[in-house]
Amino acid sequence: MEDQSNSASPAPATLGERSLRAVWHPCTPLRPDAGKPPLAIARGEGPWLHDTGGQRYFDATSSWWVNLFGHANPEINAALREQLDTLEHVMLAGCTHAPAVELAERLSALTGGALGHAFYASDGASAVEIALKMSFHYWRNTGLGGKREFICLRHGYHGETVGALAVTDVAIFRDAYDPMLMSSHVVMSPDARQAAPGESAAQVAQRALDELEALLHARGGQIAALIIEPLVQCAAGMAMHDPLYLEGVRALCDRYRVHLIADEIAVGCGRTGTFFAWEQARGAGDAPGAPLPAHLWPDFLCLSKGISGGYLPLSLVLSRSAIQQAFVADAGDPDRARSFLHSHSYTGNPLACRAALATLDLFERQDVIAQNRQRARWLTQAMAGLAADARLQHVRQRGLIWAADVREEYAANAGEFSARFHHAARAHGVLIRPIGRTLYVMPPYVFDADMAQWLAGRLQATLDAVLAGGLDKNESAGNDAGATREIRHVA
Repeated sequence: MEDQSNSASPAPATLGERSLRAVWHPCTPLRPDAGKPPLAIARGEGPWLHDTGGQRYFDATSSWWVNLFGHANPEINAALREQLDTLEHVMLAGCTHAPAVELAERLSALTGGALGHAFYASDGASAVEIALKMSFHYWRNTGLGGKREFICLRHGYHGETVGALAVTDVAIFRDAYDPMLMSSHVVMSPDARQAAPGESAAQVAQRALDELEALLHARGGQIAALIIEPLVQCAAGMAMHDPLYLEGVRALCDRYRVHLIADEIAVGCGRTGTFFAWEQARGAGDAPGAPLPAHLWPDFLCLSKGISGGYLPLSLVLSRSAIQQAFVADAGDPDRARSFLHSHSYTGNPLACRAALATLDLFERQDVIAQNRQRARWLTQAMAGLAADARLQHVRQRGLIWAADVREEYAANAGEFSARFHHAARAHGVLIRPIGRTLYVMPPYVFDADMAQWLAGRLQATLDAVLAGGLDKNESAGNDAGATREIRHVA
């Protein structure tokens, strides 16, 4: 009889393998062969993530654009430990607490008091839903219930819940659910990559404004709000536009009496060179660096991602006082139909708000906006080699967001290229997820000139390795930069 005593036991499943079986991962196609296990991360420190095998990776995209001051930041950690021993959670309906109040006050102050009345939620899509509902409800409360339509930009992305998806124009996320979505108007994006020969980014922005005005002229009486991502449409392949567009949409929304919603979920908190991207909107005669006049701010501003430093789920909507006042019931009026009866169980969670306050403290103590201007210069200098690579086009930068598109003849299959680049970069110590053919970096604010040079070198080596075969065998004609829009983070 065969001795079974020495037969080898099956190796225990790795964390990644267990995750494949137990976790339904976001933005990840399911395959019959289960696919490659996800990268199992054990810990983080500064800009680095360490996997369970001891390898480390530079977090080049800030873990889906959320991390600002590095992983396991000691100051944010300390603030959270203190809050944990004080108050972990209390419902915000009928109660309040110091972190929620202080955070709302400080964010309002950053707008010069133009915006305030923070309404809290837990993620970016929820913030967008709140802003859409507030706008719709405002017009009903003010006797203009016919204003119930919304406008979004071509290739714009605002989240994947039903309301947010209705104002999102990214086919891979929207198409399956289109029958259940409200219909929205989609207008030209001001994406500067659309420039004709000799045309400037400002002129592209003006063309987009002209198309928007034509729609507003025809449908202004039915439009509730326009929603845009200021300066950078991130999921569209880091599509960047001239700040002229911000001034123009503010003027058009005023002229046609339409709300303006600024989705700063990804681009807020210093990413574009100012704390709020909208600060770069300037009217004629406004001095650079001066506080933005109250009339130029949007009607609603949505924040999430970086507001908690990348620590905890938190989002919020800031709005003008006139918006909130429209929800105040008349004295003695029992009708609650005027009220904004919207809530989430963890609305204004004290731990998340405390992380956000610690994040704002770091901005103030370290003069982060000024320091980021230097970091942006380091990034520009480091990426100069990549910028000169003939296989790339549409090189662009706004603050600490740097991007370029791989020419289509080198990467005709955008989804395949993105996946190959992601996995190849890990071998070079970088965690990065291209958006189709768009290479981009959006690093935490904790790198120096040497680290920027190191990152650029690793990205160049990765690009060389991925494109080692030369032209894509499935080469197709044309250099349509918009082809990147179909895939955001699918690997």
